[in-house]
Amino acid sequence: MTDIHNSESPRTATGLASESDLERLYTVAKTIQVCDARVQKEVKSGILKAAAYPVEGLSGVCAGLALALKSDDYLVSTYRNLGDVIAKGVPLRPVIAEIAGRATGVAKGKGGAMHIADSAYGLMTTTGIVGSGLPIATGLALSSLLAGDGRITAVTFGDGATSIGAFHEAMNLAAVWNLPVLFICQNNQWAEHTPTQDHMVITEIASKARGYGMQSATTDGFDPLATLEVLREAVDSIRAGGGPFFVEAVTYRLQGHTATADYSYMPKEDLEAARKTEPVGRLRGLLESSAALSTERLEEIDSQVLADVEDAFAFAYASDYPDQGEAYTDVFSNKTMEISA
Repeated sequence: MTDIHNSESPRTATGLASESDLERLYTVAKTIQVCDARVQKEVKSGILKAAAYPVEGLSGVCAGLALALKSDDYLVSTYRNLGDVIAKGVPLRPVIAEIAGRATGVAKGKGGAMHIADSAYGLMTTTGIVGSGLPIATGLALSSLLAGDGRITAVTFGDGATSIGAFHEAMNLAAVWNLPVLFICQNNQWAEHTPTQDHMVITEIASKARGYGMQSATTDGFDPLATLEVLREAVDSIRAGGGPFFVEAVTYRLQGHTATADYSYMPKEDLEAARKTEPVGRLRGLLESSAALSTERLEEIDSQVLADVEDAFAFAYASDYPDQGEAYTDVFSNKTMEISA
């Protein structure tokens, strides 16, 4: 497993965030956990026909983003996007409806789990091509710089994407033009079926950013409070004109590449160790032990999250599938291509 090189994670929640922030941090992380588990369960049972990519293990990083970014900041995500989508505040009902391919989804049921976007919440796109979101984010950041609108653009990607050419092109351009963009590597230590050490020699991915003269930090992505602290510092630096910032959040993928994929290739001892320190349980334990939030309040949040997720799935399953005619809307051309022998 990858070593984590960062300052010591906060021992308590006191002084790091307000009570309302801690409630929101836990609520977002718990919502991601519960919603992701429900999606995986429904896919495996055959009830939900979707290509779903588990985000278990990323909830702490995503919850930190929810508090670090403003509502009008831009976010570009990947096909493993459920945590980022929830963190950006997109309502659960149209999100689950989209995953289920229903007309009430954010993309009218035509995008599916890999292509969720809602510009009203700053979620500009989620991409199915590894590394392709980085140049898009760089373009968005350039538009904000030229417009002077004060927005920053955040882009998330996995460790595997840092070996893609588009990664390096986007990083270099962002550094040269001093763009307001936050690069967030959700390092879950697996590029589909390839462990990090098999596709790169370095042990700290954030060091790649320093090669472009960019500020960077590495944090324990399983510690939501430590991650929130690092993300806020990065965002503050960008807003102050400090240029792009790279954050590597070291996590571990706690399931297979997809909801139904085999993951017997993952070392059992690493997986078991990671599951013992997963971010939601870790955050709850810290909040309870420091008395930052009462057990009763945490139970109330858990109950509300369960109700919200249940409501979203009920809404999705009660919704209609899109009409066939929708295949010809929201596209550049409605002409069909004739294929000759």
